[in-house]
Amino acid sequence: MKNIASLTILSMLLISHHAVAQNTTLSTEASAAAHSPATVPVPKAEMTEAEVRKVDVAASKITLRHGEIKNLGMPPMTMVFQVKDPAFLSQVKAGDRVNFTADKIKGAYTVLSIEVIQ
Repeated sequence: MKNIASLTILSMLLISHHAVAQNTTLSTEASAAAHSPATVPVPKAEMTEAEVRKVDVAASKITLRHGEIKNLGMPPMTMVFQVKDPAFLSQVKAGDRVNFTADKIKGAYTVLSIEVIQ
């Protein structure tokens, strides 16, 4: 009987020690996560269909009559965009139908990708 009681106490101590070690590890990981920069996944911008109205190579801008831009919460309209890569402008001309992605970068609405619809 004495051996069973000793084993029970020993088991409880081991379980308790393991639980404390687990909590220490978890709280250390939680603390590290709380102090490290957040890594929130950014949803990939959905392609939006548009018609090219004007290409301004000198200003690196493009005017698009576009459908709803969901990631920007923007309804259909015609507007001027900056372009991430000025080479985009050599791929399109006024009247082209295109699919594009855009985002707001440093306060400016910017085309991130563009492809002519064949």
